[in-house]
Parts: sequence; C-alpha cells; structure tokens
Amino acid sequence: MSPSAIAADSLRFAYPRRANDPPFQLHLPSWTVPSGGRVALFGPSGCGKSTLLNLVAGVLPVTQGSLTVAGRELRGLSDAERRAHRIRSLGFVFQDYPLVAHLDALENVLFPFRLNPALTLDRAARTRATELLGELGLGDKTRRRPRALSQGERQRVAIARALVTRPAIVLADEPTAGLDPARSSAVLSLLEGLCDDRGLTLLLVSHDPAVLNRFDNTLAVGDFSTSGEAP
Repeated sequence: MSPSAIAADSLRFAYPRRANDPPFQLHLPSWTVPSGGRVALFGPSGCGKSTLLNLVAGVLPVTQGSLTVAGRELRGLSDAERRAHRIRSLGFVFQDYPLVAHLDALENVLFPFRLNPALTLDRAARTRATELLGELGLGDKTRRRPRALSQGERQRVAIARALVTRPAIVLADEPTAGLDPARSSAVLSLLEGLCDDRGLTLLLVSHDPAVLNRFDNTLAVGDFSTSGEAP
C-alpha cells in the first residue's frame, strides 16, 4: 500500500467569529490521500474547499487534530516552519495563472527561486526549467514575455513553474475555471500526465462536474463543514 501524501485525523478549523455571522467550522474526522494519488475537492462556494487547501498548504495553522503533509505533521509548526515546508514540498497552480509581465517564460518558471531564498537557483534548476518548457511544447518560446504568449501557452508556463521545484504534491485551485470544455480537458490531461509521469500527488479543487468525473477519488468538503460560510 502506498504511503500517505496527506493524512488528517480529527482535524478541525474555525475562522474567528464575525459579528452577526453564523460560525464556520471545518471538521475532517479522517482523510487520507495516498502518495501519487489524484484527489478532487468539491462543493458549493463557501463550503470550505479553499480552507482545506490552505490548511494542507500550511497557509492556515492547524490548531485541532492532526494533519500530516508530505511526511510532516503541521500542527505546532511556526509560520516560518510551515512556509519552509511549503517551499520544499508543494507546487501550486492557480485559477488565473498569474505570471510576471516583465519576465520571459523561462524566468517566470524560475520565479519561485527568486522569491524564496531557501531554494537554490543553480545550473540544474535552469536546466530543469528549460526541459520542462520543452516538454510542454514551449522550447522555442522561452524568451517570450506573457503578452506574446497565448492563453494556453501562459497556462503551460504556470504549470511548469509549479513543477520546477520538484514538489511531492501539486495543489490546483480551480485550474479550469472559465475555460471551455475542450480547453478544460486539455489542461487537466496535461496536469494529470505530468503528475503521473513524476509520481506526484495531485490535489485539485473544482465545482465542475465534468472535472470531477475524471477523478475516482473525490471529497465533498461541504459534508464536513458546519454552519456559516468560509470567507
């Protein structure tokens, strides 16, 4: 049996109570994601999907229960320790694929190394970034800036950026939102293929039934949230 990439036990999280708002609490009695697995989180807006993703990412602190991510128990870690773990172990694909406008495709892929002094921007990292862009069909566009790339090409640059640090887990937050069915399917196939080839765990947030139908392992986050709505 594969070791767990993510494991939660009696996990609870509550946002501070706001005046006149009902309380919101996320409660996961037990949840396991196998290493190399693909899991989709789904549910209506405000049900806590992004809250759970942020707990896994270490953006939000674990205050009750246990949450182990890529072999590290997150409860009790300081902000700096969670950040270091996030840099070392996780890659991120965001809904709007944000790229830095004045950087070319290659430098956008390498941008995490400039943001995080814990990462070493050496020749091996540059080689890895160049190879990733080539694998994604952008080998001849490494020096083009985002405005000179199509939407699909910008998406592929963002996916390469998520993988260049060699994470154990890729977190994707609504990566197909606003895309037509053909483009959505292409993005998902690309993500799935890259993660499968590298043995990476993929945790994806979506509310699109067409996306969810591609995943055998899904978690309805709203079933574990009580009262109110996540901010």
